[in-house]
Amino acid sequence: MLGIIISGRHMDVSGKLKAYAEEKAAKLERYFDRVHQAEIVFDKEADHHNCELIVKGDQTAPFVAKESHEDPYAALDASVKDIERQLTKHKEKLRNRKHPEGGAPREPLADQPGAEG
Repeated sequence: MLGIIISGRHMDVSGKLKAYAEEKAAKLERYFDRVHQAEIVFDKEADHHNCELIVKGDQTAPFVAKESHEDPYAALDASVKDIERQLTKHKEKLRNRKHPEGGAPREPLADQPGAEG
């Protein structure tokens, strides 16, 4: 179960933006199943919105993405895309740790059942 925290600095987060952020954050578990918390912080400056997305998982350093855009929805989309990339890369590293690419192909031994020869 993913815990989602949404907050705003120098702005109030509307219900519509909050629902959109929750929907986007809930999909992050698809990319790495050990994710247990996502924190989304919206910040408004003079002419643009910043979105900071911090994702915490089991036995990993937090994944962080910060994006800036005129539209808070676009800033969130860019942050989510960056986090998706980070989570996918991390998952691939974990998956390939035991089976690195470039290893010599294994051939069956002649004395084992199912071996041709």
